[in-house]
Amino acid sequence: MRRTAALVLSLLALAPSARAQGAGRAGGANRPARDELFKMIDAYIISNLQESLGLSDEQFVKILPLVKKLRADRRDHVERRRETMAEMRRLLESGTATDAGITALMKTLRDQEAEEPVTLRRDMDAVDALLTPVQQAKLRLLEARVEQRLRELVRQPGAGRQQREGRPGAGDDLP
Repeated sequence: MRRTAALVLSLLALAPSARAQGAGRAGGANRPARDELFKMIDAYIISNLQESLGLSDEQFVKILPLVKKLRADRRDHVERRRETMAEMRRLLESGTATDAGITALMKTLRDQEAEEPVTLRRDMDAVDALLTPVQQAKLRLLEARVEQRLRELVRQPGAGRQQREGRPGAGDDLP
């Protein structure tokens, strides 16, 4: 539980910067903070993987690189889509967009949208091959709880400040 509280404090401290990133600057000015947030999320999931899923030591050793690849591929798809959308936004807002330029970016975006589920399905199938059906369900629920809690944290105005000041309701109950 202490590890959960430490992670929540770290995530809450970064939540305001994550909201600021969402405000829409093109480019990578906020990439280090975003990368650090992704690393913390991955570390949390990995540190809870064996216990949450009830994995044997042998299963954990085999599944760890597969889960890391799944998480990395998810991040890669999100980042590539974000970059494509940022470029479209930059062209449209600057008034320099052309039909040819937007057509090329739309093709890139469609290709990314078609590739993502194929890649993630392949990754998840590799993970699932090492898990029992119960463990598969536990993994899905662990990831869903983390993602839901992050969405809640990002939406809460002043969430980081509330947690640091010890106010109730700031949420130290991440999965």
